[in-house]
Amino acid sequence: MISKSRIIGAVEIGTHKVSVLVGEFAGGRRLNIVGLGSCSSQGVIKGSIVDFKAASDCTHAAIEAAERKAGARIDGIYLAQTGAHLDGFYHEGSVNVSSTDNLVGRQDIETVGKLARGKELPAERTMVHFLRRPYRLDGQTVPNPEMLSGRKLEVGFWAVHGDKRRISDGIHLVNGFNLKVDEIILASLASGTMVTTIEERKNGVLVLDIGRGTTDFVLYREGYPWMTGAIPVGGDHLTNDLALGLRLTSGQAEAMKLRHGSAVITSKDRNEKVWLNGDFAIGDRHFPRMAVEQITAVRIVELLEVVKKKLGPAFVPEMLGAGVVLTGGTSKLMAIDEAATQVFGLPARRGDLPTNLADELRDPGYSTVLGLLYYGLNQINERSPIAAAPRAQGGLMERFTRMFANS
Repeated sequence: MISKSRIIGAVEIGTHKVSVLVGEFAGGRRLNIVGLGSCSSQGVIKGSIVDFKAASDCTHAAIEAAERKAGARIDGIYLAQTGAHLDGFYHEGSVNVSSTDNLVGRQDIETVGKLARGKELPAERTMVHFLRRPYRLDGQTVPNPEMLSGRKLEVGFWAVHGDKRRISDGIHLVNGFNLKVDEIILASLASGTMVTTIEERKNGVLVLDIGRGTTDFVLYREGYPWMTGAIPVGGDHLTNDLALGLRLTSGQAEAMKLRHGSAVITSKDRNEKVWLNGDFAIGDRHFPRMAVEQITAVRIVELLEVVKKKLGPAFVPEMLGAGVVLTGGTSKLMAIDEAATQVFGLPARRGDLPTNLADELRDPGYSTVLGLLYYGLNQINERSPIAAAPRAQGGLMERFTRMFANS
């Protein structure tokens, strides 16, 4: 058993699987990852719970497995939030500096922030995150306006909101296991923090977390999360099209995608074949490689185009010096970085996770739950969300100390 300390769990209820990580906060500043549990998702479609009992049983099994590995009970949960029900808008406020000497005071900052966050939502919607953009003082961007001289102070927020019922479903699911949800965190923010550095976020970067049922994205500019979103399109679209086009079962199509799928067409020979199983046993079949690649390439480009359209005028290539970073399970598709470069017209790469992680955690499918633990580390020790105080990758490496599989 590990000694009593603050133990938190990071939970992602995804379309493909439920992932749970357990983190122990030791010495007040360090995070040890001490437990992992997972379960193939049941009752979840496109990131939304459609069968509460099935989703609950799976999530509880993953939590129990993680706690057994950790040898400790979880004190609180950080829960990832995704799904097409999430939406966002930009709203800003402005005030005239109130002091006679034109020095910005704390009250001015609080007032302008309250105004910028003051837009009402329909009754069925609830706020998930307010993501602040830089302050402007007399039209000039400033990181902290307090005690600076000026006349007009402005600030804006990207406000993320979601369907009350769908958000409460996830919270009630966890609460049903006698656990408390400390925070719900956008999946895009969690994974975005894990696969980019502070320098990349300052230079501007677009992060895409492509899962099986959904794609979450976050656009950073000037070090701030400028815009976020989620679309109900993911790797299962490729699988479904392969199943239909090649007359395969879903399981066979998934295996074909992982083994021979590509985000760009690489085959030049229409007669080149790939085998379904590769064991040449009875029932094994072969298919034209080009046909497989055409299906997966068309679908992945469509997905990327949907994200680009969703970004709208916020997508300014000249302000994204760090290009595009891809993570999530579907980011393992061959040549997906090449496809992203073609669609966005920017350099693209797969995101790198910390090198000191256990091998099983260095899979892009774990970028969200790892980011949730990092968020918890900042919240507990600094009371500072990752969106407002992004950290350099080096600092993050130092604070992730022991990974459970290496213990």
